[in-house]
Amino acid sequence: MHALDVLGDPVRRRILELLAEGEASAGAVGATIGEEFGISQPAVSQHLKVLRDNGFATVRPEGTKRLYAVDSRGPSEAREWLSTFERFWLPKLAALDTELARGRRQRRLTSKTTSKQQTPQKET
Repeated sequence: MHALDVLGDPVRRRILELLAEGEASAGAVGATIGEEFGISQPAVSQHLKVLRDNGFATVRPEGTKRLYAVDSRGPSEAREWLSTFERFWLPKLAALDTELARGRRQRRLTSKTTSKQQTPQKET
């Protein structure tokens, strides 16, 4: 399964968001996902298995719990594939950044001019 196929499912994306906050038990993930998406614990377990099998999550036993965490391999593979297309959006993002900086500079200059005009002059 391709990394973007894994990420194409909203349930798996949400699980990764939860795991990005820190390690979580299968039960905790299942409870949150079950509440948000209305799916069963076995269905959540299948999504966790897909994430684990495709390098997006790791699992370690701790007593009777199974603790899941994000595995950097999966997101790295997705980023690597997407980097091929950066040339389409990076120049546009750079241009947006320039325009935002210009707007901030203009507001700052306008604010300074306005505050100078509002400062009362001393009488001599």
